[in-house]
Amino acid sequence: MTDMASQTHNDPVTAPPRAVGLDIERVKADFPILTQQINGHRLVYLDSAATSQKPREVINAILEYYRKMNSNIHRGLHTLAERATEAYEATRVHTARFVGGVQPEEIIFTRGTTESINLVAYTWGEQNISKGDEILVSEMEHHANFVPWFELARRKGAIIRKLPITLCGHLDLSEIDTLINEKTKLVAVSHMSNVFGTINPIRDIAAKAHEKGALILADGAQASPHLPIDLRALGVDFYAFSSHKMLGPTGVGVLYGRKELLEAMPPFNFGGEMINQVGFDKVTFADLPNKFEGGTPNIADVIAFEAALSYLEGLGMENVHAHETAITKYALERLSEIQGLEIQGPQDTAERGSAISFTDPDIHPHDISTFLDYKGIAIRAGHHCAQPLMKFLGKVATARASFYIYNDTADVDALVDALREMRRYFGV
Repeated sequence: MTDMASQTHNDPVTAPPRAVGLDIERVKADFPILTQQINGHRLVYLDSAATSQKPREVINAILEYYRKMNSNIHRGLHTLAERATEAYEATRVHTARFVGGVQPEEIIFTRGTTESINLVAYTWGEQNISKGDEILVSEMEHHANFVPWFELARRKGAIIRKLPITLCGHLDLSEIDTLINEKTKLVAVSHMSNVFGTINPIRDIAAKAHEKGALILADGAQASPHLPIDLRALGVDFYAFSSHKMLGPTGVGVLYGRKELLEAMPPFNFGGEMINQVGFDKVTFADLPNKFEGGTPNIADVIAFEAALSYLEGLGMENVHAHETAITKYALERLSEIQGLEIQGPQDTAERGSAISFTDPDIHPHDISTFLDYKGIAIRAGHHCAQPLMKFLGKVATARASFYIYNDTADVDALVDALREMRRYFGV
């Protein structure tokens, strides 16, 4: 087990998921979408790594905004504007608390993880990356944490260095002291892989980066829905994640940045709300966090995101992680019963999250997904916006089942039964 895993995780859970932390039937009842049938079968939703389903509280919060407080924020002095502003800023305070008690002004709302990372690339990156500088990017990154740095390096004449991975789905840190050197300005790495499910030792990598004067940006899109997060303990300089993967609405992202870094960075989106004074001779910008939130934001969905945070806190993130560890362990065991199925990533549930990628040597992942959909089971198939990782694996695509708080052993059994039926259907 990595140092990072040992500091944030319990020992592997061996009890059945229904006995760990969560009342799964009660949780399932909170998600209206799960009551429907797909192609005559009950919906088994196993695509939460792409986006999570939304509990009734979140759906109601969106309706409540439009029914009772629909107004623009920060600018109006009337009652509706004050209600909306208070609710919007309450989400910021709540988000700061959820990720370990950072300062609220260190929380910037964006449209998603992708925009959060691009914000850093186009502000901090443009200011601080020069010709010959190096940016270290892991081989398992989602394109959202690869392409912005590739394009920045192309514009500035910098160099992208690869942090390699092992066949078992871990980062290969054997040469980390060489890969992070005096030329390194930034390390970009996912907290949890969206393909392997690997939980990376962010704290250790951050310490190595800081020893050489480099910064670290962690893509937390996959980790934030599943793990207790303490950004101060992790030691990251930037951390990006999305509401929609953690029970909240789409169109809301979060960028955490250390206050001194954000204060030194130029604005990203110029216009209303992000200014202090505007004149024909001079323009000055607002203080944090407004400097990075120009224009009318996604008010309703930011406000509803607080309902998602409250829901997760009500469950307890330790309970969320324990439940997912148990269900992932069960899924790995059941999937390994299917002859020929190749499972990617770590097999130790203490070192991984609940996204499981797999391939069948005789059936294309797209055909796997199509067949499972016919049985009412939603998974993801493709390269998962991780083409460098697929190239490393020597594959065009994989199938991916990803589990969350509303999944149980019956969902895993349905998946396994359908995969067996699929192999019989295709005659393999």
